[in-house]
Order: sequence, then structure tokens, then C-alpha cells
Amino acid sequence: MNKKDDNPKDKSMNHSNMDQVGMNKGHDDQRGHQNHHAMMVADFKKRFFFSLILIVPILVLSPMIQTFLGVNWRFAGDSYILFGLSTVLFFYGGKPFLSGAIDELKKKSPAMMMLIALAITVSYVYSSFTVFVLEGNDFFLGVGNTSSHNASRSLD
Repeated sequence: MNKKDDNPKDKSMNHSNMDQVGMNKGHDDQRGHQNHHAMMVADFKKRFFFSLILIVPILVLSPMIQTFLGVNWRFAGDSYILFGLSTVLFFYGGKPFLSGAIDELKKKSPAMMMLIALAITVSYVYSSFTVFVLEGNDFFLGVGNTSSHNASRSLD
């Protein structure tokens, strides 16, 4: 035997016989959490920029904005186009807020996601009714403003 094997301190430092499976689990979990967070941020950015592009025709078609600007670009069927664009914006741009609200409700702890989801849902449902059932002013603009504004704040 060599002198190194005789030293009890050296034997205690020999880890070759240890079961090392799962020893890096904490580090892997942390990396997984960081990757999940990075993916969420990337998803928010993608949804935000898509929503930002989609809000332009919604603003142009919005009777409220046209009145504010003193123009009249209304045409037959424009409310259906506005409804279609707003539907895409509501479900695609609003998905993080809608799913976040569901999670908050499951935890019985409603917070900001619930508030945003409620705002865009009420705006979308009311505006949809004004297109198909009720007489009144639509508020599709509220769907886009709330989704785009809060998505940009979530990126901070």
C-alpha cells in the first residue's frame, strides 16, 4: 500500500464509490426554472409584438378612434372585420392573462391576472354583443389596449 491509502483523511475524501445519481438535481431544477422563465419572456414578447401589429387595423376600424380623429372610414361589414381581428387578439394576446386568471382562481387567490382577464373579457363580450345582438358602441379597442399595455408591462 502506498502512503496515501493509509491516511484515513484521504479515504474519507474518496467519493468514487458514492451513488452520484441525482446529486446535481438542485442545479438542474434551477436551470429548468431559468429556462422556463426565459421561455415565458420570449412568449410574452412574441405575443406583444403580434398584438402591437394587430392593434393598428383595430384602431383604424374603431368608430371611437374615428370620431376622435374626426374622420369617417366606416364601410359595410367593417364591424365584422373588427370583430374577427379582435377575436384573434383576445384569444392569442390575452392567453397569458386568461390562463393566469384560471390558475389564480384554482388557488383561490385572485390577483392582477384575474383583473386583466376580467377587463378584456367584459370588453370583448360586450363588443361582440354590439356586433350581433345589441345596439350600442363597441369597445373592441379595450381588448387591444388592455392586452397590449399589460403585456408590455409584464416584460419589465
